[in-house]
Amino acid sequence: MQFFGGSEISPSPPVPTATGNNAHMMYVFNRNGVCLLYREWNRPLHTLNPQQDHKLMFGLLFSLKSLTAKMDPTNAEKGNLGIPQLPGQGCSFHSFRTNTYKLSFMETPSGIKFILVTNPRTGDLRETLKYIYNLYVEYVAKNPLYTPGTLIRCELFNTALDQYVRSIASI
Repeated sequence: MQFFGGSEISPSPPVPTATGNNAHMMYVFNRNGVCLLYREWNRPLHTLNPQQDHKLMFGLLFSLKSLTAKMDPTNAEKGNLGIPQLPGQGCSFHSFRTNTYKLSFMETPSGIKFILVTNPRTGDLRETLKYIYNLYVEYVAKNPLYTPGTLIRCELFNTALDQYVRSIASI
């Protein structure tokens, strides 16, 4: 399989970097903020309805991306907060951690955003997100029946994703 940067990565799943790699939930958004996929594996508490939850998550990502771009010490052109940046443009973030969860984030050049919320003790998940992206490419993007920008309803993708998440949760 090939990852969007053009470098070869192993078709076998990456090994988690720390214990406690229990995935709680995953979001996939398109560049317009539409939630294409939402999966839950271990979410103990539901406080919002799904639409509110998706809006809140996308708003958080938008704000964090704007903040990191604004605070970039290497770029003289700071721009205005809230103006969207192209993927790969300026400073970016990969994850943040609270006392109850860790949010890991990856954005592809086409603007697809992958968010994985896990146990706070989880290590770096960039390779894990790249692997999930490769699953997305193989089972969704290359699927002739899938229309880009629509909800992801590919059983092969969901099955492969669930198997992968269960495999990393058991380590």
